[in-house]
Amino acid sequence: MTVAKLHIKTGSAPISVYSPFDGSLIGSIDTTDASEIGELLGRARRGAELSRNLPRHKRSSILERAAQNIERRRDAFAETIVREAGKTIVQARKEVSRCVNTLKLSAEEAKRNAGEIVPFNAFAGSEQRQGWFTREPLGIITAITPYNDPLNLVAHKLGPAIAGGNAVLLKPSNLTPFSAINLVEALFEAGLPQDVITIVHGDRELVTAMVSAREIRMVSFTGGFSTGEAISRSAGLKKLAMELGGNAPVIVMNDCDFDKAVEGCVSGSFWAAGQNCIGAQRILVQSALYERFRDAFVAGTTKLKSGDPLHDDTDVGPMISTQSAQRTETAVNDALAAGAKLLCGHRRDGSLYHPTVLEGTPRTCGLWHEEVFAPVVMLAPFETLDQAIEMANELEYSLHAGIFTSNLNVALKAAGRIEAGGVMINDSSDYRFDAMPFGGFKYGSMGREGVRFAYEEMTQPKVICINRG
Repeated sequence: MTVAKLHIKTGSAPISVYSPFDGSLIGSIDTTDASEIGELLGRARRGAELSRNLPRHKRSSILERAAQNIERRRDAFAETIVREAGKTIVQARKEVSRCVNTLKLSAEEAKRNAGEIVPFNAFAGSEQRQGWFTREPLGIITAITPYNDPLNLVAHKLGPAIAGGNAVLLKPSNLTPFSAINLVEALFEAGLPQDVITIVHGDRELVTAMVSAREIRMVSFTGGFSTGEAISRSAGLKKLAMELGGNAPVIVMNDCDFDKAVEGCVSGSFWAAGQNCIGAQRILVQSALYERFRDAFVAGTTKLKSGDPLHDDTDVGPMISTQSAQRTETAVNDALAAGAKLLCGHRRDGSLYHPTVLEGTPRTCGLWHEEVFAPVVMLAPFETLDQAIEMANELEYSLHAGIFTSNLNVALKAAGRIEAGGVMINDSSDYRFDAMPFGGFKYGSMGREGVRFAYEEMTQPKVICINRG
């Protein structure tokens, strides 16, 4: 496993990082104390000046070279993801490929989207004026990333920020820091000035200091609602971009491609042990198809192999910790006590929680209306599309949804009425392409990721107007 050595001043006791699968010690990271925020900002200030003055072609070349560095060492990067996050090796390899693509997309963005001509003469009295606007860096961005995609979600912060000429204070999850460290090292090896990214590890006090500092121009956060709310209270007057939780519905119509729907829903429910904010959590099946789909879905689920994530034939690895698996076990027990019926799963071996399928879950139950972030899915029948859309929309927050149908009119009607940041037609809710806009609807919706869209969030227009009169 590659572990980069970055020279960053440290404060409190080191944090030990353990494998979610077997509890073995992976390594330790030095922490930064909140009292050091002045030094961090000083470094970031220098980095912002360096980044702003990098020509666009240099930003692009650095990002492209970093992508090549990671691609050359893709096996080592994938192994790091497996060891610290518990993803299966197959899933980890895919995440590395996506990270490479994210950096390449960022390299392209650095060379375009620089601004537009403003048609001043479109307004009477401005015929003698001409000009344009440019897209300028914000300055210093605080980026906070979670454990479930410890490499690619960091790339989604750093790539667009660098393309836009910013500096970044990066705080990855304390549970999965090494993938982020290795990504930053790859960027430095590619020629990025080291002050442009400052990576730190620490506690909530450090995060509060990082988000509340007046010099920070933007906070980009991916994580849970409670942390997002705390950040928004502390941040003050600055841009906020937040990708928060989800509880994705997938609608399965009677006329769907049956095998494709079953396969897509099984994958979409249990990828990354369900620790996926756009993973299918509520699968709504039209009543005439319900029993057939339920039986095939359960059969597909029970074929999944849980175990050592380093083995190529493992489908479902551990959750991030034994405590997370225990919380999931408790939540399912509560749903069963409330009247849900267990179809398969609900077995825990340490941090391994076996894929679990429920039906008949009361819609008042916490498991129905909260994000489970675990390998648990609920099936429910419906009669009409209107009823399915009502069920899909009943939560106060949303990221993605999916629908399987052979009827284009039905698909487009559902896509127009489902309240979600993305509606995947004939795909599970968990499909994501790194160039597309990505973010939530309704409560907690703040900004969009996806390289072009994050780049625009991380830059600001400046107007230049020439009066030729």
